Amino acid sequence: MAKRAFITGITGQDGSYLAEFLLAKGYEVHGLIRRASTFNTARIDHLFVDPHDADARLFLHYGDLSDGARLVTLLAEIRPDEVYNLAAQSHVRVSFDEPEHTADTTGTGTIRLLEAVRLAGIETRFYQASSSELYGSTPPPQNESTPFHPRSPYAAAKLYSFWITRNYREAYGLFAVNGILFNHESPRRGETFVTRKITRAVARIKAGVQSELYLGNLDAVRDWGYAPEYVVGMWRMLQVDRPDDYVLATGAGYTIRDFLDIAFGHADLDWNDYVRFDERYLRPSEVDALIGQSAKAQDALDWQPSVKAPELARIMVDADIAALEHEGTHWIDEVTSVTWEGALA
Repeated sequence: MAKRAFITGITGQDGSYLAEFLLAKGYEVHGLIRRASTFNTARIDHLFVDPHDADARLFLHYGDLSDGARLVTLLAEIRPDEVYNLAAQSHVRVSFDEPEHTADTTGTGTIRLLEAVRLAGIETRFYQASSSELYGSTPPPQNESTPFHPRSPYAAAKLYSFWITRNYREAYGLFAVNGILFNHESPRRGETFVTRKITRAVARIKAGVQSELYLGNLDAVRDWGYAPEYVVGMWRMLQVDRPDDYVLATGAGYTIRDFLDIAFGHADLDWNDYVRFDERYLRPSEVDALIGQSAKAQDALDWQPSVKAPELARIMVDADIAALEHEGTHWIDEVTSVTWEGALA
């Protein structure tokens, strides 16, 4: 029998790459999606096979992390070998505008899912998507032993999720792990996140359909990696003998100015000619620098990132230029495709 995985947040960047990776490994994949009047599955449409087809291995289920009873029912029916909790209100700046919603989805949603695992009485392995935002104002470099100091409602909600995941591991013997992932990006990144906002603007400015780009703090330092490599790390955390918590990071820090230099320069543009400051994009409390140390994951999981910020920026700019050329068509599988052969071992 093929292994069975259940993914919340399957329609997001990480969820789509993880589903793609697990399907390539022969898994049967089940994803949780919210009911909406518009289609919101663009990132996984290229994976979908009619569920009536005998070869179908991707199945989507309506539900929400706010509905604990639905989660219990789904897990009891699906009985997954692995559960990946990737769903969240994940935009840090927006979390200041919607703190209660962020707490309910990003924080309380995790305990609903953990309780659903417990109440369904299933034997499964549980992955919780933690975040480098947990470290907040703690100076870099940051690793599994670094103290947390969250600086946003999003980070505070993720801190609750981190500790409740560890509590369920210790209290109930659940195989539950936290992946503390530093920033990881791709052409599938949401268009309101700063890296994608930049690379999309580069493509549009190059094409003459945009003239300015408004940003906030350009001095923030981040450790940017490539999302497809990070979902492999997620999976490896659930394949070891004992559950533990791991940092995934490249170990290299770049400012947003650096990212602008690389992205605009790749298109032979000077970002100083186009970027404007807008204080609305500043956070009430800033996180100055996040740079991770992933030695533990490298040793225990044999996980090693190969793509760092300069190559990442070029990948994303090229994809956004291609996307603009294909605008109005279903392009996402064409310009964001990943070859998984090297990661399937």
